[in-house]
Amino acid sequence: MKTIFTRITRRNPLGIAALLLTVTAMSASAEWHEFYHQSHVDYQRNNAWPDPFNEVDALQVTAPFEVMKHNGWRTHNTVGNELFRASDGQLSPSGTNHVKWVATQAPVERRVIYVLRGRTEEETNARVASVHHTLASCYIVGAPPQVIVTEKQQPTVSGNWANQITRKWMEVLPKPMLPERTAGGDQAAAQQ
Repeated sequence: MKTIFTRITRRNPLGIAALLLTVTAMSASAEWHEFYHQSHVDYQRNNAWPDPFNEVDALQVTAPFEVMKHNGWRTHNTVGNELFRASDGQLSPSGTNHVKWVATQAPVERRVIYVLRGRTEEETNARVASVHHTLASCYIVGAPPQVIVTEKQQPTVSGNWANQITRKWMEVLPKPMLPERTAGGDQAAAQQ
């Protein structure tokens, strides 16, 4: 075998050089093809920037607001302790009106009624039954709203306390006053 290789190399040194050059050129050609392809991809990506990323960025910016909207509707659609009678868990008249409003006037995708859990399981069941009874008396287009029991009590304050805060604020608010002179370039402007 050694004699064959030495015979080929002695007789054809140019053939071996051409063979080695062809093998190296083939592997270099594959690398150049990959390089050109990646350069083309990078060029197209750089020229399209920032368009491919605008939609993702917009969704990331609006996502917190969607959470806030959901939480606001959840707060509004929660039927809390003050809308039920304490004795038997039945809806009060204002609770009935609230449930009817959610069932008929709220946007269709926001028609979910959250019932605050009572002190006992019996009270919670009575509250849910009262809400279902009120929903049965409503004319609802489409599917009836879903009723979900929730643990999250919405923060509320008494009307008297809110009224006191407003009155105190009105007392310290300065009285509205018109300027002594107009800004038409008269003495008030010259004195400044």
